[in-house]
Amino acid sequence: MHEPMPEPMHEPIPPANDIGDAEPSTLAMQARHAQKPAIVGDTHRLYGRFSVGLLLRGALMQPSFRVVATLRLCQASHRLPRGLRLLTLLPAKVLHHLACWVAGIELPWRTQVGTGLALTHGRGMVVSEGARIGRNVTLFHGVTIGRQDGPGPDGERAPGYPVLEDEVWVGPNAIIVGGVTIGRGSRIAGGAFVNVDVPPACVVLGNPGRVVKTGCAADVQHRYPGWEE
Repeated sequence: MHEPMPEPMHEPIPPANDIGDAEPSTLAMQARHAQKPAIVGDTHRLYGRFSVGLLLRGALMQPSFRVVATLRLCQASHRLPRGLRLLTLLPAKVLHHLACWVAGIELPWRTQVGTGLALTHGRGMVVSEGARIGRNVTLFHGVTIGRQDGPGPDGERAPGYPVLEDEVWVGPNAIIVGGVTIGRGSRIAGGAFVNVDVPPACVVLGNPGRVVKTGCAADVQHRYPGWEE
């Protein structure tokens, strides 16, 4: 028996009022982006554009990108009809395991990850399977995005997993743990320890992490277009 997997984070549906206010050309572009596989956005983040050749080049030459590519392969295999899933998922999982081992990255294939993920260097990175990562997120080497739990009111352990919204930037060796949300476009500086919610468009520094700047612009190189455009 296969465990159910949450739906992958491709392109979230915008609020109804956003749809109603959008121009027809904007809606058409949104639909095109929604239909594209997430790996298209991942490749765009690495090279600034997408082509099959660049996808293959990244998968062969870039260890961190290979981890992302095999994660997408596993998730695509998991969504296939049962017969094809049985044939393809195990080989895809083996490839992902090997890619993670070579790159020194722990990124479980079941993790919900939006399109446009950029792993910069990547070695030493650990991401919990229960974490949720939005679109156009950037993660550097040594980052930990992990579970934190404690006793609940009834004595049971109550685990919590981080949520990184769109366009979050996380610097080298930063640690984000527990059921916290890092708001859209925020930056977590290298070495910071974060176990509380962070508002959108903030810079967080230190251990314990504290907001040192608000209203900052998102730091996204080769940003892949999303719903808001």
